[in-house]
Amino acid sequence: MTSTAHDAHRHIGRLPAYPFYGGPAISPDVTARETLAELVRDLDAERTERALVLPNYGVPDPDVSFRLNHLALEAAQADDRVRCGLWVSPKASDAARNDGALALAREDGVAALKTSFLLGGDVDDPDCREQLDRIFTTAAELDLVVHVHTSPGAASDVDRVGELVERYGDATKIHLVHLGGGMSGHMKLIGGRLFDWIEAGKQVYTDTSWAIGFAPQWLCREIERRGTGHDRVLFATDTPWGDHAGEHARLAAATDDPELTAALFRGNFEALYGA
Repeated sequence: MTSTAHDAHRHIGRLPAYPFYGGPAISPDVTARETLAELVRDLDAERTERALVLPNYGVPDPDVSFRLNHLALEAAQADDRVRCGLWVSPKASDAARNDGALALAREDGVAALKTSFLLGGDVDDPDCREQLDRIFTTAAELDLVVHVHTSPGAASDVDRVGELVERYGDATKIHLVHLGGGMSGHMKLIGGRLFDWIEAGKQVYTDTSWAIGFAPQWLCREIERRGTGHDRVLFATDTPWGDHAGEHARLAAATDDPELTAALFRGNFEALYGA
């Protein structure tokens, strides 16, 4: 059993089987939880004291994740350990679905809006500009955080997603998940961009889910060397796409500074998403 921690990024809901990458229909989210009771059992077993819970996503059917907004909200309003994020889309074709999601944004327990380009769209796509403006403006107005997926290459690369930080990061808190996404993202973010954005006054945060083994240690050393960034990094599991034990062990081994460890596992979550 691991030590207590706050999880800044996990999902609820199971996705339908889908033929990813041209293969047979599969269901890889084997640890996905479909009910509040299942989620609560996991939190208890992990000794997770606080969690930000987001709708599961990944199949190219927009209704799947939008429907899960109600399950994430139910979790947040039923258990005081849980805050929720609502799924929103950058695509113009999802404008009406965003209307429904954003109508829930003032509900008790909502702390974030989650978006991604994995299912289409791009930072500079004119088709996405109106919905991106709505998402980030609403978040700023309601003091919510915008969660954005990062992964190497294409529209989710930190080269592309970083433009959202430049465009909206003065007014809106932005959480770039996965530490920039893979080897290239780690190199770009830890090598300077995260710290440059912080020094420029951007409200940017990240988590270490999916991080390659070297990256959390390098990140902690850069935080200590530069004297900044200690308040911008959070522990997260990305369950069911990551696992609690592995993510916890990797970050716990990254530093022996008790103050930084406390910030990564608890304090930064409480400052960003509430105690």
